[in-house]
Amino acid sequence: MSANRKGDRRERELVNELDAAGFAVMRAPASGSATERDLPDVLAGDGDRFFAIEAKSSAGDPIYLSGEEVESLIYFARNFGANARIAVRFDREDWYFFHPGDCHVTDGGNYRVKKETALADGEDLAGLVGHSTQARLDDA
Repeated sequence: MSANRKGDRRERELVNELDAAGFAVMRAPASGSATERDLPDVLAGDGDRFFAIEAKSSAGDPIYLSGEEVESLIYFARNFGANARIAVRFDREDWYFFHPGDCHVTDGGNYRVKKETALADGEDLAGLVGHSTQARLDDA
């Protein structure tokens, strides 16, 4: 399966999960390289909270976003009145969410999320949508 098809499938999966959580949600029809506009992959809102989400998935390798991708996300979110989030999903794991400011920035200005970082520090879907608070073992 091509990387684009897998990415599209993962984005649709995220849209379905946000929809099931009670959010009005849509995939931006021309996000990424298909347009010159600064569009996130997913827009979601429930009347109280609004998110502009850049979604990335990986089999297990670290996920990288270019500085330009993240700047575009922040620009759009600010102008739209939404909260910018980076959503990452590793194979056989759930989605985890990060504010761009909470991601590691490489020396080259790119953003990186490792699998172990996502599992340890990422916000799960229930936490993002306000349905629960996530407890960590090191918090106990």
